[in-house]
Amino acid sequence: MWMEILEAQRGPSPPRLSVEDAAILYEKADFNMLRSVALERRRFMNPGNHVTYMIDRNVNYTNVCTINCQFCSFYRPPGHSETYTQTYEQISVRFTELEEVDGVRVLMQGGVNPELPLEWYTELILFLRKEHPSIALDCFSPIEIEGIAEVCNLSTLEVLTALKEAGMHGLPGGGAEMLVDDVRLDISPKKGSAENWLRVMHEAQSLGLTTSATNVIGFGETELHRVKHMDRIRDLQDQAITKGWTGFTSFVAWPVQLETNVFGKRNRGRNRIELGAGPTEYLRHVAVSRLFFDNIDHIQGSWPTMGLDIAQMALFGGADDIGSTMMEENVVSASGTEKTCALEVELQEAVRRAGFVALRRDSDYNLLETPDVASDVQGFPAPPPLQPATNA
Repeated sequence: MWMEILEAQRGPSPPRLSVEDAAILYEKADFNMLRSVALERRRFMNPGNHVTYMIDRNVNYTNVCTINCQFCSFYRPPGHSETYTQTYEQISVRFTELEEVDGVRVLMQGGVNPELPLEWYTELILFLRKEHPSIALDCFSPIEIEGIAEVCNLSTLEVLTALKEAGMHGLPGGGAEMLVDDVRLDISPKKGSAENWLRVMHEAQSLGLTTSATNVIGFGETELHRVKHMDRIRDLQDQAITKGWTGFTSFVAWPVQLETNVFGKRNRGRNRIELGAGPTEYLRHVAVSRLFFDNIDHIQGSWPTMGLDIAQMALFGGADDIGSTMMEENVVSASGTEKTCALEVELQEAVRRAGFVALRRDSDYNLLETPDVASDVQGFPAPPPLQPATNA
């Protein structure tokens, strides 16, 4: 049965995958055939032989958080001796460092800090827009927006509107994890239902903020849970497109990191559930997501959690983007991942060795002028010019 479902997905206009059929492919389809069809779909949706990447950095402005996610090793509760909140000037220094390497975006996220009023955030955005006008500000997450709204006794739409008016460019997709409440409310009960995340994202999209969709796997959920997560995102994207909004620019998934956090420790050695996800399972997830999301253009490979070699393999199974340099990362690294930033030359080399042309992009997936860093540094031949996009 899986073969018939997979064969129907070939070509430029296949039928939309149902949740049930996607789960069958996830569970039973031949690994190589699944990836081959996903690569074919990627080429129809993103013609040309290029793979994109972005020069950016993360700024984690505070680690104070009241949500207490069991899989997070980064946060500290209010009053803890290791809490911090950076000053505007400290944050600005990180922006300057990014400007020095032609960076174009900062992804700024922290925790739900009950001590920060809305004015702290809006004044920060205004300050950064004045000091660093060339850097796009993709800031916070739906759960942070909810936290600010609660502290200020405002609606989440009012908070988002104020932040956009101050100069915020986008709302990243952090905090989605698993949009299936059977799983979500077990691992992060204080985050609330999936409906909350979806509602805040819908509001952000209504304001024209750039948004992305994310997914964390490996909590012991089933393949069907994972596809249901994708279905919630695909449905929201349908709504955005129907209303003429941009919606989600991309989808990126990664396995949960369990080395040092409560969730990993509480389940280790008990044979209760199988945690995490290995390379094969991750690559299968990427392939299914490419086939399932007929309304989201870009699928991103996750090198910070899987490594550059596995992210490179994802390019042959549906992904058309290899992420970003990040330059600084504190959340994933707190859970045990060792490599959390990449040089531009590393990303270019990974893309080139896979047989693609590496191109810089911005947060909205606009292509940018791209220096041939890998050739300059390592003597590789220059890549061929980008061919005009065709659907042939």
